[in-house]
Amino acid sequence: MRLLLLGFLLALAVPATASAGVGVSAFYYPWYGTSAIDGSYQHWSQHGHSPPNDIASSYYPLAGVYSSSSALVVSAQMAEIRNAGIDQIVVSWWGQGSPEDERMALVVAAARDDGISVAAHLEPYTGRTIASTIADVHYLESTYGIRTFYVYQALDDFSVSDWAAVRTTLHAGGGVKLYAQTALVGAAAAAGFDGVYTYDIVTYPGSMFRRFCQEAHARHLLCAPSVGPGYDAVRGDGDTRTKPRRNGATYDSMWRAAIHAGADQVTITSFNEWHEGTQIEPAAPSARHGGYRYLSYDGAWGLHGRKAEYAYLDRTRYWSSVFRSTSPPQLKTKAS
Repeated sequence: MRLLLLGFLLALAVPATASAGVGVSAFYYPWYGTSAIDGSYQHWSQHGHSPPNDIASSYYPLAGVYSSSSALVVSAQMAEIRNAGIDQIVVSWWGQGSPEDERMALVVAAARDDGISVAAHLEPYTGRTIASTIADVHYLESTYGIRTFYVYQALDDFSVSDWAAVRTTLHAGGGVKLYAQTALVGAAAAAGFDGVYTYDIVTYPGSMFRRFCQEAHARHLLCAPSVGPGYDAVRGDGDTRTKPRRNGATYDSMWRAAIHAGADQVTITSFNEWHEGTQIEPAAPSARHGGYRYLSYDGAWGLHGRKAEYAYLDRTRYWSSVFRSTSPPQLKTKAS
């Protein structure tokens, strides 16, 4: 046990994000809990659902309702991520002391074991300010060696002048890289960000990627548009908007658009955001659980049965390979 603990602590001492070589990233959610492991169901039960059969998703995980606190679960996920050709996970993080923060050590260690880089997705937690964001960056860097940060709603919640005022502090010592989730590329450049990403695959379709990347490159920013398989959040939060998967055609079209746009990096929405139906994590075959027949990946790229369960991870490996063989070296940004 002492040797295991020592190995775990040594793993955390190694820098988590050598950003060189990062070409494909996936947004990753460590927020799921079960009654057996965590004392209650977390996130699977949101929007009035009653796990384990009735969950807050239109799809049902192939692994069943799982806990993000389980080392076995997280290790298996990292193996799937690595095999899919994904270089980096962008971990959803909701502030110091949050359940996601408490699981970060487990996630970072498991990712490093599989050679996966780790970045943090700074979410809009209650009470988030510019000052708390600076503290968060320093905390995550000093505690876990994380040096790449994706800031969700970066310019919705804070002004350009707010960011510009802390630019020097955030980049003190060098090595920290900041991406803004926004389509306002000029504002992101003025605010001192290194790059931009879109995340929302409904609001920001592939058709806008070329203009997005052209604007980013003109301002010496990294362009990391977000691709995804589809969107269906009706059971997760009641949102009636949908983006059909079209048996894989939606995912293919977004990947093609990102590559043709000259993206420096591709971000995937998402590995396991089951509430919004954007996940590429393996899904169970269509079956009834608790009176509801969940959707499945059956038919994606002509695959059926067991082959279809892993269809999106397999396709991610294909597109990751295509992207690496066609993408240019990363730009040097204004801030870096």
